[in-house]
Amino acid sequence: QGIYNHAGKIRDYNITKKEWVLDGATVMYGSASELRATLEYDFSQEKDFSYKGLSMDEIIHHLAVFISRLWQIHIFGEGNTRTTAVFFIKYLRTLGFAATNDIFAENAWYFRNALVRANYTNLQKGIYETTEYLELFLRNLLLNEQNELQNRNLHISGLLNKEKVDIQGVKVDIQDAKVDIESVLSAKGSDFTVKTTVHIHRLFEKFGFDGVFGRSAVMELLELKSSGASKLLSNLMQADIIEPVSGHGKGKYKFKK
Repeated sequence: QGIYNHAGKIRDYNITKKEWVLDGATVMYGSASELRATLEYDFSQEKDFSYKGLSMDEIIHHLAVFISRLWQIHIFGEGNTRTTAVFFIKYLRTLGFAATNDIFAENAWYFRNALVRANYTNLQKGIYETTEYLELFLRNLLLNEQNELQNRNLHISGLLNKEKVDIQGVKVDIQDAKVDIESVLSAKGSDFTVKTTVHIHRLFEKFGFDGVFGRSAVMELLELKSSGASKLLSNLMQADIIEPVSGHGKGKYKFKK
């Protein structure tokens, strides 16, 4: 509330989103005509589920499936991942876990990408939905394990390009060459606020490394005023996160690898 006019309102239109982790493909989100019914069904199924006698591995797998299905509904126009995270933390506490927001805040983009991979199948490319990445996240959250949570490990290029490609006698590992926005942010060492970091992730989700954007696109995507969009672009330029591009008109930028 106070951020979007449509905050809290159930989505009444169908959506697609280009996902970096899927190389631009989209998850099949819940149909606008069935959102409330789908949500109520998932909640009723969980309410009737018994955790009695399950091992911790089985509990974590079930929780991963439940929360990924809940997220896939995407009942709101914006803020679904954040809403899902807040709900999940509260729900885990009712189950006796001492869950906090720390790991969600530190690995926000990984959490979202893990949810995406749990809801995407492409049989033609040999890609199947999997909760394995979400389960690694939950094992860190619930069992204090130290599993590596790297977005580049989730990118489907790891499945599409497992073998090294020989180009004129030089072997190139395509997967290792992949760069994600988190590694860029880490390398630049900028101490951005949480709000700015969220803005950066949303911009990157929309444009990636190759997309070109200007102030008007930033204003529309992030619902910022002209001054706010200009300030954000200026800060990203100073931090060497974005760079100006020519040939697309004045004031156009793209993310810098």
